[in-house]
Amino acid sequence: MSAQVLIVGAGQAGLQAAVSLRELGFKGEVTIVGEEEYSPYQRPPLSKAFLAGEADVESLEFRSADFYAANEIKVVTAEKITQVSIADGKGVAQGSTGNSYSFDRLVIAPGSTPRKLNLEGSDLDGVLYLRSIKDAEALKSRWTQAKNVVVVGGGFIGLEVAAQATKAGKKATVLEAAERLIARAVSPITSEYLRAAHERRGTSVRLAAAIEGFEGLNGKVTGVRMADGEVIAADIVMVGIGVIARGELAEMLGLETANGAIVVNEFAETSNPMVLAAGDAVLLPHPLGHGNQVRLESVQNAVDQAKVVASTIAGERLPYRAVPWFWSDQADIKLQIAGLSNGYDQTVVRGNPDEDKFSVLYYREGKLLAIDAVNDAPDYMAVRRALGADAHIDAGAAADSSVALKTLIISSDA
Repeated sequence: MSAQVLIVGAGQAGLQAAVSLRELGFKGEVTIVGEEEYSPYQRPPLSKAFLAGEADVESLEFRSADFYAANEIKVVTAEKITQVSIADGKGVAQGSTGNSYSFDRLVIAPGSTPRKLNLEGSDLDGVLYLRSIKDAEALKSRWTQAKNVVVVGGGFIGLEVAAQATKAGKKATVLEAAERLIARAVSPITSEYLRAAHERRGTSVRLAAAIEGFEGLNGKVTGVRMADGEVIAADIVMVGIGVIARGELAEMLGLETANGAIVVNEFAETSNPMVLAAGDAVLLPHPLGHGNQVRLESVQNAVDQAKVVASTIAGERLPYRAVPWFWSDQADIKLQIAGLSNGYDQTVVRGNPDEDKFSVLYYREGKLLAIDAVNDAPDYMAVRRALGADAHIDAGAAADSSVALKTLIISSDA
């Protein structure tokens, strides 16, 4: 409890690990090192409130300087860790500024980086990505003057930006290479609803879209050239085609990785127990005990897994058992997901997608797995509560949307 803990990564997971250590009574040194020039801040609002002018950099910060001082948490910004060595139970990290940081336990929370397009014209001014405050400021600085916004990628962040563009009176077009939207995370039912809902609100959504490159004038993007030769006018092209786990530091240390992601056990330990990891870059055992490994890109996972990191360092060793949950605000469409629907073989739809309020429950061999809820917080909360208690909701009973879902929860003891 008096060791030196170095946390590499100043995002949600890195901050939560530091805060949780102090809440558990950890008395040792705690240092957070981040590459950006900002103290730890919220990323989800970048595609929504920040872009709409309803939030600024200061309001995005998780904690104040006074909080860090009062809790003796040292935050180092604009510093990239370039080298780490571990020997005889002690470690030293070297930073890009020439500073070094000693540690007894190392926490890696590097997050992820946007997957880049490698097409003709990808380097034109106005072809943008959205992950950091700088990215958001680059987008926002062009926002007022832009009339045509093209979003490449029909995932959560792409649909959020497209919704903001349409709401602001711009012509928004979503280009998705797959046959449906957010195919990795939701069923065809939810995908089709999102396509139709965005179209109803004025956004053009193109599926199975093949992009050949980008066109420009004087170094600035002016359009997206499709494989069939069509050019879609664009003052801004926002690319959101997924992210890549930042496992470079783990690989440098010789830790176990899989496709760049850092492999951890249920206690957030890497293949070297002296090193722990949390957040977007981590591959962890399924938190609900379904046997497989998963990579979770969410605020919930970053927070809950960081708490596990802190408990492991503090000697409590509490396994990660949190229910995964996600959300996406797309203008007036609020999508909330609880659980993981991978491997489902049955769905139950409650409500009416045409009325912008419904939910989809997922089952495998009769067992409840997850829910997608659109503007339906009560159904979402009921399933989240059931999954957290290892309880069940019968699929046949759930099909009657006139019955409150919370009344159908069957305890595992029943």
